[in-house]
Amino acid sequence: MQWYSAAALLTILTSSQGILTTLSQSNGGYKYDYATVPFLAEVFKLLVSSFLLWRECQSSPLPRMTIEWKSVRLFPIPSIIYLIHNNVQFATLTYMDTSTYQIMGNLKIVTTGILFRLFLKRKLYTLQWMAIVLLAVGTTTSQIKGCGEISCDSLFSAPVQGYMLGILSACLSALAGVYTEFLMKKNNDSLYWQNIQLYTFGAIFNMARLLLDDFRGGFEKGPWWQRLFDGYSVTTWMVVLNLGSSGLLVSWLMKYADNIVKVYSTSMAMLLTMVLSVYLFNFKPTLQLFLGIIICMMSLHMYFAPPNMLVDLPLTVKASPESLNEISVDRTTNS
Repeated sequence: MQWYSAAALLTILTSSQGILTTLSQSNGGYKYDYATVPFLAEVFKLLVSSFLLWRECQSSPLPRMTIEWKSVRLFPIPSIIYLIHNNVQFATLTYMDTSTYQIMGNLKIVTTGILFRLFLKRKLYTLQWMAIVLLAVGTTTSQIKGCGEISCDSLFSAPVQGYMLGILSACLSALAGVYTEFLMKKNNDSLYWQNIQLYTFGAIFNMARLLLDDFRGGFEKGPWWQRLFDGYSVTTWMVVLNLGSSGLLVSWLMKYADNIVKVYSTSMAMLLTMVLSVYLFNFKPTLQLFLGIIICMMSLHMYFAPPNMLVDLPLTVKASPESLNEISVDRTTNS
């Protein structure tokens, strides 16, 4: 599979996540425990990766699998970072409204590029940096509402603590992605073996969250494993499969492409979701949405297009031997 095919598929799956989640609601709420969805998605990814590793082991030569503890112990770190990130997200929302929070979330596009350069030592050209900034500007533009819907003065009226937490949230999100790419590329281990390590710890941490929720609620609804599938419908299972498939594609991109490709996929998915919402949920398109889409398309072209498609380079004319002889004769005469 080519990386752009995987990126396009990830864009489609990611854009449908919000739509499927909305369709899984009943009377504006969830009949199921939404915290069980990420857990089941991790289990799905773990089962698929185990099956693919088993198939890979049937061939020759056998895939490489590092089982040393000093390597395995690195794989819980992304789950820990995401756990901290989720808590920071909740703390951020106590200081700012949802619209401002969404706009602040676009900072992760720029922070991903910065950490991508600092930690992975990957060089980005000036045009690529400009493209990343344009992508952040485009996604932000598409999310800004008109002054008739919300007071423009209150758009950035959150306290300083809110902005600091928003920046921290963007950095943690970028750090988790960059660190995951580091894990996937640090050796030539089988992708499926690396996935098994990632998703095993992911399932454990999600299970710990479910247990913590039970303790906080005093087990009023019973232990989580008794209500694991309560209220599940066909649409809910589609949400689980969507999340699981998206995670598998992200790990593939981390192994064979990079974080920037993933950032572009998820950003384009957000714009695609807005466009689809116009037809599915009677969402009214705005001028900001169209401008954001145009800016993001310009950014996409700037980052991935070959340099000769971006800059009109002057044609190099090869000098003829006769002209070179004339120059050498002139220099001899002058000397």
